[in-house]
Amino acid sequence: MNILRRLSLSRLLLLCGLVVAIGVSATAIASAVDSGPTPPAKPLAQAVHDTLAGAQGSHIEGLSANIQLTDHLLEGASLASGGGAGGGGGGGLTSSPLVTGASGRLWVAKDGRVRLELQSGKGDTQIVYDGHTVTLYDAATNTVYRYTPPAGEQDASKPGLTPDAPASQRHEIPSVAKIEEALTHANKHADVSGATATDVAGQPAYTVRVSPKEGGSLLGGAELSWDANNGVPLRAAIYSSTSSSPVIELAASEVSFGPIESSVFAITPPANAKVQEITFSEGHHEGASKKAGAGEKPTVTTHGHGLGTIAVLESKSKSATSASKSLEGLPKVTINGSSASELRTELGTLLTFERSGVRYLVGGAVSPAAVEAVARGL
Repeated sequence: MNILRRLSLSRLLLLCGLVVAIGVSATAIASAVDSGPTPPAKPLAQAVHDTLAGAQGSHIEGLSANIQLTDHLLEGASLASGGGAGGGGGGGLTSSPLVTGASGRLWVAKDGRVRLELQSGKGDTQIVYDGHTVTLYDAATNTVYRYTPPAGEQDASKPGLTPDAPASQRHEIPSVAKIEEALTHANKHADVSGATATDVAGQPAYTVRVSPKEGGSLLGGAELSWDANNGVPLRAAIYSSTSSSPVIELAASEVSFGPIESSVFAITPPANAKVQEITFSEGHHEGASKKAGAGEKPTVTTHGHGLGTIAVLESKSKSATSASKSLEGLPKVTINGSSASELRTELGTLLTFERSGVRYLVGGAVSPAAVEAVARGL
């Protein structure tokens, strides 16, 4: 949490954009509805089983595609007016294609290496995962961000497009009955649609939508499309409960399958680029109830349950002036006499204010009114 408190608003939100882009690109490789072939209509459990069975026999060596990233997450957040000195406002942020959306290219190697290239008028943004480290180069700010996951996370995140292990070491494909059992359990917490037979980027595909059962959240649901023949994910989109259009979607066309040269995953930022190593502190526990004081680590408490949970981070305030600059340009609301900066997005709300030497950060996938109510009760 310490690294998050030290980042300026523009860098914090750019990091959020990186997380979103990588998360979506890891599961959304191609999307663009064409007039191509469609698979036979099947129940969802049968479609999943048959896809997994087909994936075991596939021999995909890699893929590349043109992509279109759509991102409406920060529309209306009043970030553009805060382009003050030091990069604290939204001027540099709003020029980042991770936040504004952009077209580009995506490459995925058989061994799990990924490169996402987004193009903009102020320079491309490159995101590369080489199997060990995630590197983002943002040309608009001439900054390199690097994050190396712990060894355990690296091992778990390198499945590749097809299993390289011999058949005797591969996981057994679950039966249709087992998949139906898992879907029945999932339906207790969310509405899971059936498998819609369609075509995506000229490939026969199935699409499924998952929507939360409970209300009170701005999360409306998510959609995933996958190749019916080899299991390659084809499309992912995240929806708000207030709109029928996706808030975030990664779409691609002209998908090509084949080996990807290693040189594709080597990027060389300018020698004068700023470099920021992203690290995350360990040892912070949710549910802590004591207040943050001098010399203490930040504490996190939660209010509510499920997708409507609101988290409160309390930390010792070190520099009110610096914090104010980093939040310049955001709308202001009053919380029990204190001026608070509020970031409103299509999928949630983030509020921050200072009182009695303590900095409060309150947020959740809920409306501004819900977050403000929790903040006023602190």
